[in-house]
Amino acid sequence: MAPHRLEVADVFREHAAAYVAENGIPADQKRVLRTLAICRTAALGGHVKECDRCGHKEFFYKSCGNRHCPKCQASATAKWLQDRAADLLQTHYFHVVFTLPDKLGPIALQNKRLVYGILFRAVSETLLEIAKDPKHLGADIGFLAVLHTWGQRLDLHPHIHCVVPGGGISPDGEKWISSGKRFFLPVKVLSRVFRGKFLDYLRQAYTKGDLSLEGKLSHLKDPAGWEAILKSVRRTDWVVYSRPPFGSAKQVLKYLARYTHRVAISNQRLVSLKDGRVTFRWKDYAHGNSEREMALSADEFIRRFLLHVLPGGFQRIRHYGFLANRVRKDKLELCRALLRETGHSEAPLAADLALLDHDLARDDGTATDSQVCPACKKGHLVFVRDLTPDRQLAESPLSFHGIDTS
Repeated sequence: MAPHRLEVADVFREHAAAYVAENGIPADQKRVLRTLAICRTAALGGHVKECDRCGHKEFFYKSCGNRHCPKCQASATAKWLQDRAADLLQTHYFHVVFTLPDKLGPIALQNKRLVYGILFRAVSETLLEIAKDPKHLGADIGFLAVLHTWGQRLDLHPHIHCVVPGGGISPDGEKWISSGKRFFLPVKVLSRVFRGKFLDYLRQAYTKGDLSLEGKLSHLKDPAGWEAILKSVRRTDWVVYSRPPFGSAKQVLKYLARYTHRVAISNQRLVSLKDGRVTFRWKDYAHGNSEREMALSADEFIRRFLLHVLPGGFQRIRHYGFLANRVRKDKLELCRALLRETGHSEAPLAADLALLDHDLARDDGTATDSQVCPACKKGHLVFVRDLTPDRQLAESPLSFHGIDTS
């Protein structure tokens, strides 16, 4: 059997109980810590396979399926990717990113569902309205939006990535209007409109009393304090940028496969867990994407990880415009018909999907349910028996390293 590779779950198994005992965290965050800790362990059950040649046995435990789990995202991505491949159009695509200012991060942290919902609304309305404006593209567009809340150092950095086809449907529905291949929409205009919309919706939430402003934010309950922070962020330019366009539908697939189901930190980035400190790699984008290492206490590592646990049921991947769920099928048929009129042909994506699925199976760095024996390399693993879940381990609130989820 291959040597164990350090995982985020190892940090939780060793240190989450102490962290929970010392910090008053919500029950949903406790459940995330515990669920990730028991992922692919005897607590969830699984099955045993044995080599038909040398007798070597391999144990395969079930995954937790939690969307915050680094080990469970490969399978989730593969299934989601099959559906999204059918949505791709044979045109160029753009990648547009909208970032929330750091000063608003603490407000978002206390009001995740509300503020991140406002963030999606402001981003989607901005893109749809500016694209429809005849001074710019003058077309009805569609796009996919993905919320990320983290930076490379696990700090709070809420931002939304949008994958946008380079064009849209004309107002009369009679033709496809293509953007330039190097320019989609003016980012300065997007930034100003995005800022205005977000702050308007945030002010409305404040006026209705919908925002939680406790602890270090309690001074914002005073209207003067509230207006001061709004004035401060209104004076700054909000970061919106458009990355170089994707060259093909295949490149879009590759991006979606690697990016949409990311979690705050992957197992591959972990370096060591020693003497109560977690060391991990991060990319320093400010200095040429150079790779650096950071060491945090286990408590601080867990605290930062929990910053990015989303409320239950909150959708972090959303579709808008002609890709919105209720109109997608009909609108995509129209888009393809209009694109064919401009000389764009459909290209098969099945082979690309198969290659990506193969890569995804190895992305989490854990053992997969392979048929070739890893010991002798000649025999094949065949099913022997199921492993029933260890109920005591799975159900007792104190059985798994003291993490009580009640």
